[in-house]
Amino acid sequence: MTTGGRARDDEARTGKEFVRTGEEIATTPSPPGHALEHLPASRPDATDQDAHRLGDVDEWGRSERWREVARRAYDPIYRRWFRVEWEGLERIPTEGGALLISNHAAAIPSDAPVIMHGIETELDRPVYGLADHMFRDLPVIGTLWSRMGGVVGHPDNAYRLLREQHQLVLTFPEGEKGPAKTYRERYQLRRFGRGGFVEIAMRAGVPVVPIAVVGAEESMPIVARSISAGRALGLPYLPLTANHLLLGPLLGTVAYLPAKFRIRVLDPIRFDVPPDQDRYSRSRIVEEAEGVRQRIQDELHLMLADRRSVWFG
Repeated sequence: MTTGGRARDDEARTGKEFVRTGEEIATTPSPPGHALEHLPASRPDATDQDAHRLGDVDEWGRSERWREVARRAYDPIYRRWFRVEWEGLERIPTEGGALLISNHAAAIPSDAPVIMHGIETELDRPVYGLADHMFRDLPVIGTLWSRMGGVVGHPDNAYRLLREQHQLVLTFPEGEKGPAKTYRERYQLRRFGRGGFVEIAMRAGVPVVPIAVVGAEESMPIVARSISAGRALGLPYLPLTANHLLLGPLLGTVAYLPAKFRIRVLDPIRFDVPPDQDRYSRSRIVEEAEGVRQRIQDELHLMLADRRSVWFG
């Protein structure tokens, strides 16, 4: 269930988590055993447990039946509200594992469902999205999140999906810093953590596929935010969005503005290192992570320079 050798043993002993949607490996030390409590109980060869799963729910909690319902409900939003246009979709592998990396934005991020929906409908491949374990812990929402393909962002989970099950995995290395950006800070990428996503890709022997997204920043832009008020509610911050000002506190929390989405897939990046090594060069990991961040940042600048209108593209 671990990702290989001494480094994996160290992770299991210290309980360090790969959280904040792939922002970094080893961010928050936890009590002994805590790192594994959010991992799936079943394994690919656990046939007895497989027999007790509900319907088509897989070991991660994902249900293709639920995903199909969600796709039908979300498709009008995707095609008519956001009017999503893709470039370079053919660069996403049609088979084998790959780690999809994108910029992240909007108070309630709109990019993850857009990316997952587009790939699943156009390429007919499931996409698993890594996110903070707090989503899993929320009543009802946590279950729905899992049914839609949400997975706790732990390195063991990412490794198994990529290396053992050859899946597409989506993560946002900016973590919570991405959606926390105000409108004045839009499209200015935050640091990609400590490069945890690069190490996972190296260990799993899969490419990283950078994705640049334009439109999410304007779908629910933050006008102001309060960290203290957010902490009082158990949140990283409490945002005040343009949606709240235009639509009111309730509708403004769930309704997006009709920003035009443009998504550009960049060339996959393959790391010339053998998989399943005990350790990888930390300086190489940080350098590669910054390189991915810069590629997405440069592409965003080009896309914004070509954009004529926030609403019409």
